[in-house]
Amino acid sequence: MIVLVDSNVLLDVFTRDPAWFGWSSQQLQDLAETCVLAINPVIYAEVSVHFSRIEELDEALPAVEFRRLALPWSAAFLAGRCFLLYRRRGGARRSPLPDFYIGAHAAVEGMSLLTRDPGRYRTYFPKVCLIEPDAPARSRPPPNPQ
Repeated sequence: MIVLVDSNVLLDVFTRDPAWFGWSSQQLQDLAETCVLAINPVIYAEVSVHFSRIEELDEALPAVEFRRLALPWSAAFLAGRCFLLYRRRGGARRSPLPDFYIGAHAAVEGMSLLTRDPGRYRTYFPKVCLIEPDAPARSRPPPNPQ
């Protein structure tokens, strides 16, 4: 099972967030034992603002630990459609479109998503298996058969 890791989880670990470091680091550790952890260019870009050099970022997100996935064109289309729906429902124009790209990527590729901010994902990508704080065990992905 591939688990797409939301940037908020990675940033919790990199910044040693006092409220979320423990939960986020434990999830990454536990999931790495049974699943393939993955990121995409949007997640990479969101996390990059906390690093001065690309080499530092690549060291923090080694490709052997975080599979780097391309963002499919179909995910970009779905992200745009869901963002349009969000706007029509009164959502802010300045809302983070990256969340829609991340959710659409997980939806199109059938991946689970590790996040601590499930609100929009649950609303606009209801079929995505979310791994979130206080989530029931049934929302956890099955072990990786590899």
